[in-house]
Amino acid sequence: MDDDRAPIYTVGQVAAMLEVQQAFLRRLDEHAVVRPARSSGGQRRYSRVEITLVQHVVHLADEGMTLAAIRRVLDLERRVARLEAERDAARRERDAALDERNAALAQLARLLRGR
Repeated sequence: MDDDRAPIYTVGQVAAMLEVQQAFLRRLDEHAVVRPARSSGGQRRYSRVEITLVQHVVHLADEGMTLAAIRRVLDLERRVARLEAERDAARRERDAALDERNAALAQLARLLRGR
């Protein structure tokens, strides 16, 4: 399956892959740090994106951060990513406007030279 967001991995599979306790993964969900999808039977199902996020959380926890601090870090990282995307979009719009203005000025200069 090529969909990185498809919720296909169980708690047991993720725990084995990342060498963490299943209880740790459940705690991440309970504390709203990593919230996996649920199957129709209510079992947690993780996507590859969420597994990567859990790896990041494990690293932060290994650095001594609490779950509350980790949740805050993740929130801030998401905010920074959103703001960077907005900045990049604004730059593209600005550059397009400048290109349009420069093209209009070049056309005007050609018209004035033709007089």
